Amino acid sequence: MPIAIWIACIIEFALENWPDGGILLGIQFANATIGWYETMKAGNAVAALKQSLKPNATAFRDGKWQNIDASIVVPGDLVKLAAGSAVPADCSVNEGSIEVDEAALTGESLPVTMVEGHIAKMGSTVVRGEVDGTVQFTGMYTFFGKTALLLNSVEADLGNIHYVLVKVMFVLTLLSLILCITCFGYLMGKYKLAFRDALEFTVVLLVVSIPIAIEIVVTTTLALGSKELSIQKVIVTRLSSIEMMSAVNMLCSDKTGTLTLNKMEIQETCHTFSPEHDIKSVLVLAALAAKWREPPRDALDTMVLGSANLDECDNYEQLQFLPFDPKVKRTEATLRRDGKTFKVTKGAPNIVLDMCHNAEDLRARVEKIIEDLARRGVRCLTVARTIDDNCEKWEMSGILTFLDPPRPDTKETIRKAKVYGVDVKMITGDNQLIAQEMARMLNMDPNILTPEGLPQFPESGDPKDIPDTLGRDYGDMMLACGGFAHVYPEHKYLIVEALRQRGFTCAMTGDGVNDAPALKRSDVGIAVHGATDAARASADMVLTDPGLSVVVDAMLIARGVFQRMLSFLIYRVSATLQLVFFFFLGVFILPTERFGIHDKSFQFFHIPVLMFMLITLLNDGTLMAIGYDYVRPSERPQRWNLRVLFVVSSVLAFVALVSSLLLLWMALDAVNEVNWEQSWFKGLGIPQIDQGQVVTMLYLKVSISDFLTLFAARTGADWFWAYRPSPVLFWGAVGSLTISTCVAAFWPDQTMDDIITIGLSHGDSTAVKLLPLWVWLYCIFWWFLQDAAKAVSYTHLTLPTKRIV
Repeated sequence: MPIAIWIACIIEFALENWPDGGILLGIQFANATIGWYETMKAGNAVAALKQSLKPNATAFRDGKWQNIDASIVVPGDLVKLAAGSAVPADCSVNEGSIEVDEAALTGESLPVTMVEGHIAKMGSTVVRGEVDGTVQFTGMYTFFGKTALLLNSVEADLGNIHYVLVKVMFVLTLLSLILCITCFGYLMGKYKLAFRDALEFTVVLLVVSIPIAIEIVVTTTLALGSKELSIQKVIVTRLSSIEMMSAVNMLCSDKTGTLTLNKMEIQETCHTFSPEHDIKSVLVLAALAAKWREPPRDALDTMVLGSANLDECDNYEQLQFLPFDPKVKRTEATLRRDGKTFKVTKGAPNIVLDMCHNAEDLRARVEKIIEDLARRGVRCLTVARTIDDNCEKWEMSGILTFLDPPRPDTKETIRKAKVYGVDVKMITGDNQLIAQEMARMLNMDPNILTPEGLPQFPESGDPKDIPDTLGRDYGDMMLACGGFAHVYPEHKYLIVEALRQRGFTCAMTGDGVNDAPALKRSDVGIAVHGATDAARASADMVLTDPGLSVVVDAMLIARGVFQRMLSFLIYRVSATLQLVFFFFLGVFILPTERFGIHDKSFQFFHIPVLMFMLITLLNDGTLMAIGYDYVRPSERPQRWNLRVLFVVSSVLAFVALVSSLLLLWMALDAVNEVNWEQSWFKGLGIPQIDQGQVVTMLYLKVSISDFLTLFAARTGADWFWAYRPSPVLFWGAVGSLTISTCVAAFWPDQTMDDIITIGLSHGDSTAVKLLPLWVWLYCIFWWFLQDAAKAVSYTHLTLPTKRIV
């Protein structure tokens, strides 16, 4: 399209048609500016990752410990891994144990305990303990660096709408070029027109037949959709993702922080071992085994202190406190109340059980409870206290259960997603049993698999070497399960790639660095509330409110935007076909001399260039309001079907074309006195018109038909009155039609571009003054026929109307 318009610009300026050339040049610059702006808005995920790859490291260099830039550590360096510090590279733990927060990498809610031989990954944070570590991998060879490589490998996806517009523009431009070149030759050969006159008419016809503003209208519609999404707390970073969102039929969701609250909570289930204890008393004992009036020291303390009655704890005096030690895996406190001293502890079930005086009596029962909880993926915390004066006889008090619970709206959101034709898969780095329990709680398929059955990443490490057979080889397995657990970034990437190869339009939600590659590889990447910089930069949409419910709302909004774009494209193709074929056939089958008109400047029907431009500008200007139109979003995912689009457009264009040619034939037949008595105008009671009024009459008819075609196209398979247009679109159309009617009715009697033009209402009789009204009634009559033909054509298409995409 841009090439054709540039050629038209050059020709217009060469013919010294400065206004026409200026308009075309302005539209070209507008299109270019919008394209540049959208490109500059794209997020740079790799830059965000590089920014996060700049921690400091405490390394043993030159015989002493010193702080250095983590970017200069090398394999073999001895580094200090201490609480509060970021792990500078992939390091092996030498001696001792530490707790490492890997939430940003794996999605695991709680810190992971690492001992000698374990690998602490770059990008994680040490939260407890201190050990020496040996650097094993640095830079792009680390787990974190491989994530950056995956991001770098994903090429920018322009979205389906880009390819649809290219195909539509190619078909229309090629068709227009063929018809205009044929017309140019016929004018030169048959009508003996001068080269300049034939070229000017052909170029003008070419320009008005090419939908120049198509990209601007589509971009405006998407931008308005983006604004609508922002009201729902969704920030769009790539406009074309809105159109892709309308086609999503597979939602791959991270678990922690997306489906769940990312906040451990005590569950109602509490197993007690003596009659005097219940969940409230056990929680108080658990809180006593902590510094209850100080800031929590870890996630478990946060959870316990947030649930226990701390005012009750204030009745006790804490004499001694032993914080959590990874070696003994428990905390312990010595307390006194009313002169009685006792100890309380909380920690791992097997550790606390072995401390109890009746451990063997309880072992079978406790192990059964732990096994049942583990099978369901529920975590537990055991609490015990001493019951003798010497504080040596321990008794089991209770077992608290806790879980990262689902968000209140998650279950309903997943149900609604399935109703709207979107399957949901859970893809998490968390434990398999926990993922299965969460799937059961959310009524998802609990068949959660581990990475063992997934495809392997290419040995080269280059994502470009991933085979295109993943969908064929692994698609059935992926569709048969409810999701995957224990996965790493490359697994998420391969899952999304396999589903895309299988033909699904995938949306991926996530919040961590581990989600970034899959977010960028998916058709629509969605960074949830609280996501890392890398995840947000990789995503097409960013949620600013917690939870997943807004994603379903975003899908419906996107489907509404799709409907608006579909309506516009059907109309635009139809209007182009009607216009170019009308003037093309007018040249070939309705020469004016056949009707007794012997004006050398009017051997075939055409209108002044200004009228051509008025039709184009008024129509395209009003179409900017299509983004505000009311629509009925489809209940199913939407996909483009160009066959349906062109068939419906052709039907609408054909009816409008027939009505225009018929009116032109009747109008030309009513100009000459010889033909007047036998003309249709005479039979219908319409007054005789002049040659110049034929021009304004057909100008008005084409203008009205174009707008009425839009209102027929916007309702799909339904009748045009199925639902009302938005006030912005309606009054925009009313304004443009009013201008067109006034232009046709009161056009000055003059000769423009060697064409005689007379205002349609210029005349002495009332019948002549009412000619514009007659044209309106004629157009409305054909509008009903056009809409009926459209409805019939939809019923004969193979795809249901809800799938017309």
